[in-house]
Amino acid sequence: MLLFILAYLGGVLTIVSPCILPVLPFVFARAGQPFLRSTLPMLIGMAATFAAVATLAAFGGGWAVAANEYGRYAALVLLAIFGIILLFPALSDYLTRPLVSLGARLSQSADRSSRSGGSAIAASLLLGVATGLLWAPCAGPVLGLILTGAALQGASVGTTLLLLAYALGAATSLALALLIGGRVYQAMKQSLGVGEWLRRGVGVAVLVAVVAIAMGLDTGLLTQASLASTASLEQNLVDRFHAQEPNKPSSVVMKNEGGAMMSATNQMMMSAKPDGAAGGGSMTMAMTQKPAVAQLPVEGSVPSLDGAVQWLNSPPLTAAGLKGKVVLVDFWTYSCINCLRAIPYVEAWAQKYRDQGLVVIGVHAPEFAFEKNVDNVKKAIADLGITYPVAIDNNYAIWRAFDNEYWPAHYFIDAQGQVRHHHFGEGDYDQSERVIQQLLAEAGKSDVSSDIVNVKATGAEAASDEADVQSPETYVGYLRSQNFADDAGTVNDAAHDYVAAMPKLNEWGLAGNWTVGPQEATANSAETRLYYRFHARDLHLVLGPSSDGKPIRFQITVDGKAPGDNHGVDTDADGNGVVTGQRLYQLVRASGPVSDHTFEIKFLDPGAQAYAFTFG
Repeated sequence: MLLFILAYLGGVLTIVSPCILPVLPFVFARAGQPFLRSTLPMLIGMAATFAAVATLAAFGGGWAVAANEYGRYAALVLLAIFGIILLFPALSDYLTRPLVSLGARLSQSADRSSRSGGSAIAASLLLGVATGLLWAPCAGPVLGLILTGAALQGASVGTTLLLLAYALGAATSLALALLIGGRVYQAMKQSLGVGEWLRRGVGVAVLVAVVAIAMGLDTGLLTQASLASTASLEQNLVDRFHAQEPNKPSSVVMKNEGGAMMSATNQMMMSAKPDGAAGGGSMTMAMTQKPAVAQLPVEGSVPSLDGAVQWLNSPPLTAAGLKGKVVLVDFWTYSCINCLRAIPYVEAWAQKYRDQGLVVIGVHAPEFAFEKNVDNVKKAIADLGITYPVAIDNNYAIWRAFDNEYWPAHYFIDAQGQVRHHHFGEGDYDQSERVIQQLLAEAGKSDVSSDIVNVKATGAEAASDEADVQSPETYVGYLRSQNFADDAGTVNDAAHDYVAAMPKLNEWGLAGNWTVGPQEATANSAETRLYYRFHARDLHLVLGPSSDGKPIRFQITVDGKAPGDNHGVDTDADGNGVVTGQRLYQLVRASGPVSDHTFEIKFLDPGAQAYAFTFG
C-alpha cells in the first residue's frame, strides 16, 4: 500500500515539473466546462491511457514502443484538428456534419460541449486518451523505480496499478489547477467579454504544444529546463517509503563491499530486511556471510526451479528430481564482471565433483534487455566454456522464488533438498569448496576430494585487486546514471550535441552527438567520444553494436595516449578494437602501479551503444 501512495505522490509532483507543460494546453482547453461531464472524463482517459502504454512499453519491448509511436502520430493529428477548430470556430459547423472525423468530435466549442450531455463525456474521454498517448513525464526516481521494477518483475497487475496510481496523482494535481483556472476563465469571459479571444488563445497554445511534442521538445528541452525539478522531492519520498516496504528486487544494481551486484531497491531497504528463511516456498537470506563450520545450519527448503523460458546444456531440472544430489545454484548474467570472475571457479567445481554427486545449475537472470536474447547467452556460454546446466530466467521466476538480490549469488543445497549455505559476490572460493565437500560427505560419499581447485583465470575473468579499485560501477543510461561531468546533465531520449568537460575522479562524460536512453547511450554519428576519470587496474565497458548489428570500430586512449602495455584483451597496443556483439569489453589493464587516469573511447562508426563501466 505504501508503494502505491509513493507512486501517487510522485504523480502529484509532476504539476511543478517542466515535463507537464506540453499537456497543459489540452487540459486548459476544457476550462469553463462542467467538471463531471468534461474535465473528469478527460483526466481519467489520460491516466488510463498512460498506464496502459507504459505497461506495454515495460513488458512488450520494441513492438509496443513502435505501436505507441503510431498512436502518438494519430493523437498529434487529432489534437492539431482540435486546436485549429478552437482557433477558427466556423470550421466547427462544417466538421460536425454526419460523416465528420473523430478529431472533430473532440473539438466542439466549450458552449456546445457543455450542452451535449453524454456526447460531451465521450468526447472528453477520447480527448484524454489522445493526451495520454502524448504525455511523456520526466523519468524521476519514482517513475524510474516503477518502470525498472516492472522490467525485472515481469508482467503483473500490480505494476499496472502502480503506473495508474502515478498517472492519477498527476491527474489530481491537473484537476486542482483546472478548477482554479476555470474560475479565472469564467470571470474573464463575464467581466471582459473576451471569451472568443480566450478560446482562440487556447487554440494557439494547443497547436504550439502539438508542434513542441512533434519536435521532441517534451522529452528533450523540457526535461532539462531549470524551471522546476522534483527529483530531490521524489528521492526523499523513495527513501522514506522504501525503508518500510517488503523485499522486492529490481533491475537497478550497485556494487557492494563483497564484490556482488545488488538490486538498488533492496539496498535502500536493507535496514528493514529480516534474517532467516521466509515461508511460502521462497527464501530470505541474512546479509552476513555464514562461515563454513562443522555443522551447517538449515536455511530453508530449496525453492522451485520452475519458470525458466529455456534450459541450456540440459533438459529442464526440478527440485524434486534433484533429491539425493548436492546442488549449487549460481545466479549470474553474462555482462556482470563480478559474475565473470566467479565462473571459472564454478566451472572447476562442476568438473571436479560431477562424478561425486554435485549438480551445478547456472540461473541466467538478465540485467540489460539484450541479455534476454537466448542466442547472446548461448554465445556467452560457449565463450566462457560453461558445461553445466543453465536456466534462462528471463521472467525472473527462479530469482523471485529464491528471493535473490545479487549477481553472483551461490546457494548450496544438500541431498535432502535443504539450503545449507549461501554466498553473495566474488571471493571466499576456498570456503565455498569446503562447503561442497562437507555436503557431499553428509550425502554418504566416501571418496570426496579434500584438496582445493587451483584456478588460473585470464582476461576479464582474472580476479581483481580490490585494494586498488577506487572507482564504482557506473551506468550510462539515465535511469541509473550518476557523476556526469557536465553540470547540465544529459538530455534524455533525444539526440543532443555534447561538449567534453574536465572530469574529476569517477566522473564521466560524452562528446559529440548522442541519444541517452534509460539503459544505454547511443552514438548518432562517427567520431563520438565517451570518457571516464578512474582509479583501478582494469576498466571494462558494456557495449553493443548498432541496431542493425554492424560492427563498430573504436579507438581508446589513456591520458591522451595509446594504451601500449596497458591495453585490455579487447584492444591492441594502439588502442584499436571492434564492437561485434553485446557484451562486456575489457579495454584497459594497467601493467604497472595503479593511479588516477583519464580513459577515452572514440567510436569511428555511428550506432555504438554504451551501457555501463565496471572496474577491477
